Amino acid sequence: MKATTGDQLHVHSRTVEQADRTGVILEVRGENGDPPYVVRFDDGHERLVFPGGDCEVEVRQ
Repeated sequence: MKATTGDQLHVHSRTVEQADRTGVILEVRGENGDPPYVVRFDDGHERLVFPGGDCEVEVRQ
């Protein structure tokens, strides 16, 4: 998984009751676009994220 600042991280829900989450990648801490990423999610919270198989990067347009 590769990303750049400004891309979106889409975290797919693992359960029916929980909605998917999206956030903007504020900082890429790995080398050459690799994780971890600092992400600001739509609810305003910022977190350091090590994305798993339930995540995808959506390149900013």
